[in-house]
Amino acid sequence: MKNIIAAVVAAAAVALPVHSDPLKDKEYFTMHSMGCMLLQECVEDVKEINSISDINAEIPAVNYDIVSAEFNSFLRSLNKIGVKVFLADQKYFPIGHRGVYHTVSNNFFLNKTYMHRPGVLMSVMRHEGWHAAQDCMAGTIENNMIAIILPEETVPAMYQEIVKHTYQSMPHAIPWEKEAYWAGKTEGMTARALESCARGTMWTDYEPTPLTRKYLVEEGYLSK
Repeated sequence: MKNIIAAVVAAAAVALPVHSDPLKDKEYFTMHSMGCMLLQECVEDVKEINSISDINAEIPAVNYDIVSAEFNSFLRSLNKIGVKVFLADQKYFPIGHRGVYHTVSNNFFLNKTYMHRPGVLMSVMRHEGWHAAQDCMAGTIENNMIAIILPEETVPAMYQEIVKHTYQSMPHAIPWEKEAYWAGKTEGMTARALESCARGTMWTDYEPTPLTRKYLVEEGYLSK
């Protein structure tokens, strides 16, 4: 999940520190521990993933062959646009959170506890990868903004209802989350968006919404 936590957590240096986690036991499984992970101040049991083999090394009992091609393709596209993927211990995530993308560091983190199911792994990769594409749509992943990619009314009604219910406490996140949820359930959707971002053709492959176009013109990303 995205999680506009990115907008709440302040930017920090991304170099991995060598000290142990600066958290007390009671601070794990909270938004605070997730923020510590996002800022890369908490690094115990957080491993960078460069291929499906790295996932398999951490979860050896699972056969990931069925998703290996799609997973590795994702990583190639993410690498081109400057996004890193990490597998992290569940203690850094609030209960129930399977993943998170951080617009400041341009990294996303997978909750290891849920990654033993190949289908869930790819659903989370697609979902968080879509947030990276939303970051790209907002001008560049180097800023801290995200923008919806598709007109809101194009999101299937069932996904709109699921997200509306899930994000009752965070209604401001619904426009971004409902299309990310759709992408998470749709093979190829996120892959195409990330490939578009990597090519630098985001705004021709996907027509920016009126508000996004207005922002892109005002910020100098588009001429009109």
